[in-house]
Amino acid sequence: MDTITDLFSAAQQWLFEAAIQPLLFAMGMGNLVEDAFDATMWLLVGVIQIVVLIAVIAPMQRWKPVEQVTDHRGIRLDMIYTVIHRLGIFRVALFFAIDPLWNAMFGSLHVMGLSSFQLDQLWPGVTDGPIASLLLYLLLFDLLGYLFHRAVHSYRWLWALHSVHHSQRQMTMWSDDRNHLLEDLLHDTMLVIASQLIGVAPGQFVAIVAISNLIESFSHANVRVSFGRIGEKLIVGPRFHRLHHAIGLGHESRGRRLGGHNFAVLFPIWDILFGTAHFGGNYEATGIRDQLPEEGGREYGQGFFAQQWLGLKRMVGRG
Repeated sequence: MDTITDLFSAAQQWLFEAAIQPLLFAMGMGNLVEDAFDATMWLLVGVIQIVVLIAVIAPMQRWKPVEQVTDHRGIRLDMIYTVIHRLGIFRVALFFAIDPLWNAMFGSLHVMGLSSFQLDQLWPGVTDGPIASLLLYLLLFDLLGYLFHRAVHSYRWLWALHSVHHSQRQMTMWSDDRNHLLEDLLHDTMLVIASQLIGVAPGQFVAIVAISNLIESFSHANVRVSFGRIGEKLIVGPRFHRLHHAIGLGHESRGRRLGGHNFAVLFPIWDILFGTAHFGGNYEATGIRDQLPEEGGREYGQGFFAQQWLGLKRMVGRG
């Protein structure tokens, strides 16, 4: 872990000094140098993730695809969403706009004597190691992700936003980041508050986000791969998650147009414990029922701004 951390820190320092810092000074924004160094961390993590997507997951999609890709326009739009999120554009915007508010709030709490609960000290000698604490945080954040994911499938105003994600009829490794920005703001706010409350170090928080993102990209991939009867109960894979996106199956429950199955982000254990797991999917067609011509052919937007705007209209009941 120390070796990986040192290599990453060296790469961050090089990228900052070679590209980011000169650009800031050229634009007369030298006062943001310290904050920009932290933002460079997200940029580097995003670059690494995109390299993994292209070098590892993309060949798998060509090797054993679930379906032939025909909606190239939609895939290109998903790639734009990925660039916005993975290269840190969205998170850097939050970093400068929202983070000062959280820092001030938690700083005031610390002054009042209310310190963070150090979750990795829960079991001294076991959970305080770097690998054990990372796994512990992954489990906790995955539970929060599961609960948030169930919420956006349970309440109509949240589903109005989340349906942007499900409106992609041809899932690929790029589809994970196809989200409404307001939903992402709510989700990331939850993660930031949780990380502050339980004492997650900044480096660990970045690692949690990066690992989660890569697994989510793979679970959305257009690849016919199964982890087997045991493996699919240990980690979310393409078949398990594709059923969640399946029309009339994954995001509907007992005749209702809300609810569904397979909400876990990383570990199916939460679906198993809460009774929402559904195994044995057969790579069904994905999308939303009311997109079908026989169900009204609802329009969810063909471009980025159209999808964002229609999501807001649906949220206030005018979509």
